[in-house]
Amino acid sequence: MATRGRRPVKGKIRPPPRREAASVDLEKAWATLANAIVTIHEKKADTLSYEEIYRCGYNLVIYKRGELLYDGVKNLIEKHLESEAQTKIVPVLGMADASPSEGVQVLKAIQTLWKHHVTCLLMIRDILVHMDKNYVPQSRLPRTYDMGLYLFRDTVIRSSVHPIQHHLQMVLLDQITMERRGDVIDRGAIKSCTEMLLEMKENDGIDSIYSKDFEILFVETSREFYRVESDDLVRRFDPPEYMRKVENRLDEEHERCSYYLTEKTEPKIREIVEQEMIAKHLKTVMEMENWGLKQLLIDNRLEDLDRMYRLFSRVANGSKELQGGVSIYIKECGRAINANVHDSTLDNVDKGVPPGVALALRWVQEVLDLKERFNTILTTAFAKDKPFETAINSAFEKFINLNPKAPEFMSLFIDNKLKKDFKGKSDDEVESILNKTTTLFRFLSDKDVFERYYKQHLSNRLLLGKSVSDEAERGMISKLKIECGYQFTSKLEGMFTDMRLSIDTMSSFRDYLTNTAERPSLDLSVTVLTSTFWPVPSTAVPCNLPKEFLDASKVFEKFYTSRHNGRKLTWHSTMGNVDLRASFDTKKHDLNVSTMASVVLLLFNDVPDGESLSYATIEQATGLPADHLKRTLQSVACGKFRILVKEPKSKEVADTDLFKFNAGFTDKLSRIKIQSIASKVETALELKETQEKVEDARKHMAEAAIVRIMKNRKTLDHNNLVTEVISQLQGRFNPAPSMIKKRIEALIDREYLERAPGDRTMYNYVA
Repeated sequence: MATRGRRPVKGKIRPPPRREAASVDLEKAWATLANAIVTIHEKKADTLSYEEIYRCGYNLVIYKRGELLYDGVKNLIEKHLESEAQTKIVPVLGMADASPSEGVQVLKAIQTLWKHHVTCLLMIRDILVHMDKNYVPQSRLPRTYDMGLYLFRDTVIRSSVHPIQHHLQMVLLDQITMERRGDVIDRGAIKSCTEMLLEMKENDGIDSIYSKDFEILFVETSREFYRVESDDLVRRFDPPEYMRKVENRLDEEHERCSYYLTEKTEPKIREIVEQEMIAKHLKTVMEMENWGLKQLLIDNRLEDLDRMYRLFSRVANGSKELQGGVSIYIKECGRAINANVHDSTLDNVDKGVPPGVALALRWVQEVLDLKERFNTILTTAFAKDKPFETAINSAFEKFINLNPKAPEFMSLFIDNKLKKDFKGKSDDEVESILNKTTTLFRFLSDKDVFERYYKQHLSNRLLLGKSVSDEAERGMISKLKIECGYQFTSKLEGMFTDMRLSIDTMSSFRDYLTNTAERPSLDLSVTVLTSTFWPVPSTAVPCNLPKEFLDASKVFEKFYTSRHNGRKLTWHSTMGNVDLRASFDTKKHDLNVSTMASVVLLLFNDVPDGESLSYATIEQATGLPADHLKRTLQSVACGKFRILVKEPKSKEVADTDLFKFNAGFTDKLSRIKIQSIASKVETALELKETQEKVEDARKHMAEAAIVRIMKNRKTLDHNNLVTEVISQLQGRFNPAPSMIKKRIEALIDREYLERAPGDRTMYNYVA
């Protein structure tokens, strides 16, 4: 069903009729409002009617008298401030001129006026809320409160009539200077004034006047203050005390900025202190005689070193300078350690340790002690800083490799530890010593030389049964493998494999003897060595073995070749030992001596009592080379257990000496082990021979690396080939580019490589 709608009623919403301005007395309203502002300034606001004066401000705005209201309020506040500045601040300015200590009165006067002004502004702002919400935004003027702050800034602080700004600046700077010199000041007054400056803004309404009116000048005067003070302090105090004062200044400035300035000022002042007191005097502090960095390191003054590190790290190049100083000192200590490598300087040498070995032990121990000291310094004073760790390690590497005997010394040190020094030590102590030694090994550039010595010393320990612990031995090899890779330790591990297989071989040999009629007249124990693993000469040292020894060896050879067809055995008398029973006048003793010593001693079975054999006779009968024979005779005639008597008596063996059996020998031990002459440091001639052998081995390693690289790359230019070869070999030694170039030429001559046609810097691999 359809319905007919009503016609809409047209109409308007009309505002109520506005009263004419004449009906509101605007002049009276302004007068009331102006009187109220004066009353507020007079601190009598409690006598006013808030509703009445608010209505006055409201009416002036709605009746388009906002400009009158705004300008009137501004003029009233400005006149009030001018009057207050004239009567309450200007009179005390002279006190600051008369005495800096009285300048705080200026701060208090300004602060008193500021606090009263802010209190009045808050009341006036509340009265003129309607103006701030309507007229001010439309006219793009500052709000009442902001306008009042601008007036205080321009009328009081930056007064064009009175020198208030200058006095405020000078008083603040004088008070801070007084505090820096140790005087007690009114910090609260300074804090109130800086907060005032921070609250007042520039015309942009963003930046405070603190920066322009105070901070810039404060930074300039602080720079001059610390420039003068640093020059004075560095002359008067030693570096440790100077650094303590610098540290105190940094702490004071941080606390000062946090308490009564602003945290934004702190970085600027900190930079000034760092530049004037640290950066400008870096070298002076470090190099001061008797008190500089060197003396701190000598005295191990960790606290002062820590302070120096923290301060120097604040400035550019400070850390590098300190690292350089530490590096120089380490190198000086290293040179001193290297310079003391002389037999004549030895003292407190353990009995029975040859001077050369004692020298090696002392050198390594001194280096370890120095490294331990700098590890402590790095941890305690330098906060385990990586660049400092690198600088320290680089300095150690430098001076260690200046000692050409460093690889041998380290091997002898480890040899000594693994032979006897680890007796009675816990696993943790053993591990600690091995770790420290491995750290030194890491610094060696000629690791292949170390390997050569270590292999020799390890073979002696294994074959003579001198190693204290197989676990320690394997632990050391594991550490070397981690440092240099499997190839470095493969032969060392092969030596242990041979020792294990030899035990199984001897077990089979004993089973063999039970089933054969060919039994040797003596108990035989054989260690079969793989010639490529062990540091044994290709030809055995000549030695005329007794018939019993030869017969026994033939029995073993027959057994061994029956099980290992095609293998050849070479007997090395220099590496074995023999158990003998010797009858003396009072007692029988079981002697454990080297094979060569047993050959010498058995000669005296056929010598009548009391008669002697000459050196020449012994030499002819044994067939031993002179150097081996003399060391053997020294061990049995000049050592702790003198089985033979030498005439004339001396520690050295001469070609004219005579020897006879010492029938009167006595000792409380029934079983006596007579050591061969202990390992000693190589002579100059032996060192030269070792170096020649090492150089030959390096040539082969370099050529092998070149062939490996070229086989993979096929074609490569000279510079990249040299770089890759160095990269592959630097774990063993640092090859010189000139040496690599010679090996490339040798390979070209042998047609492993060829130069690319048209470009002599390119090489091709020849398949």
